Order: sequence, then structure tokens, then C-alpha cells
Amino acid sequence: MRKTLVAGNWKLNGSKESIKELLNGVLAGMSEAKTEVAVCAPYIYIPLVQELLSGTDVAYGSESISEHDSGAFTGEISGPMLNDFDCEYAIVGHSERRTLFAEKDEDTANKFAAARKHGLKPILCVGELLEEREQGITEEVVARQLDAVIELEGVEALADGVIAYEPVWAIGTGMTASPQQAQDVHAFIRGKIAALNADVAEKVQILYGGSVNGGNADELFAMADIDGGLIGGASLKAEDFLAICKAG
Repeated sequence: MRKTLVAGNWKLNGSKESIKELLNGVLAGMSEAKTEVAVCAPYIYIPLVQELLSGTDVAYGSESISEHDSGAFTGEISGPMLNDFDCEYAIVGHSERRTLFAEKDEDTANKFAAARKHGLKPILCVGELLEEREQGITEEVVARQLDAVIELEGVEALADGVIAYEPVWAIGTGMTASPQQAQDVHAFIRGKIAALNADVAEKVQILYGGSVNGGNADELFAMADIDGGLIGGASLKAEDFLAICKAG
């Protein structure tokens, strides 16, 4: 039986004071949450997050990871560095990395491999642009993004991570795929994996990441193949984040 995971992606947000307030609030309300919970923080705040979450049930990680372990890669962060701070997760292939920073499917696959190599759970983001959905090629796009990882690491590697389906048109826009639209893509993802390895398909958590909030989380998480959410804006306020965690 797959557990529900709610993971916060803070993006380029936060300060020392706001993070203390946020995590103290989340921890205070965690007794009512039945889900697995994680937060992914900007690199510079990971030591603070480690301090605040050490010994708790809330896991944490980074918003990205370099495919390289070390070297002349200014501004990057590596698996060994994240290990130094006991990170559990690393997001790879987020749509904002793909669209704003021109990361390709190959880059995402290499980052997925780097996370696994160092014992981190990659949260692999896949999803289509609005024009791609309108063209009816959502499944083709998602399949291509998954195939990049499968071809490099093998389908069995997906069991070591998490998949997050994020329709790009529903991120930060207030638009949300209907529960059935989201379920359809989640079912496609699980079915694609099942065709290669049924055990991996049954095990892997597939999250929905597209403007999830306390009002729609119940219905989304009730879908058979939606195993939680990758949460953006709503993860920045303890009350909003906890409402999603409780929905799980």
C-alpha cells in the first residue's frame, strides 16, 4: 500500500525568520497529519531546516542537484554536499528548471542518477505546457520525459524515487487540472511503468503538482493513482500546508 506524500517546494522564497515561523507551525500541527511530509528548501537555508527538523517526522531536501560531484560549476550544489546536511530528497526536472534554465530531458536524467548515487530520493517532475495539452500530446511529452530516465538508469531506478506530474499550465496560475484530468495522466504514468515492471509501478509514489490547496486536496488525493502532492505557494504558510497534509 503506497503512502501519501506531501512535499513542499519553497522555490525562491524564505528568510531565517519566516522559515522558523513556518516550520514551527507545521510541527505544531503535525499530530493531525497522516501523510509523509517533506520540504525542499533553497540551498542556503538547508542547514537551518536541518536544525529545526532534526529528530522530527518531517523530511527535507533540496530544490535541485548537480549531476557533478565537484568541480568548476559555479552556483551548483552536489549530492555529497547535500549528504553533509542529511537531506533525504532532491527535486529534479522541475518545469521552472526546464523552461527558465533550459534544462533538457538528458540533464534531468543525469540529475536523477546523481541523486540516487548519493542515496537521495529524486522527485522527478514531468508535465506538459498548455500548448502541448491543447495539441493533445500530453502523454507523448510525459512519456519522453520518463524515457530519458528509464533509458539511463533502468525502470527499476524509479522505485528509488518519486514522480511528480505537474501540468505546467497549472503551476502558480490558480488553474488546476480537474481530479479526473490529473488521474488520467497519473494512470498513464503508472501504466507505462507497469508495462516494463509491475512491481515498480505498484510501489512508486506519483504526486500531483499543480496549484494544490486545502480546498481541492481531498478530491485529488482520493484518486486511485494520485499519491500526494508537490506543493508550491501553499507550502509557504503553515496553515495552508497543514490543510493539505491533513487531506492526505
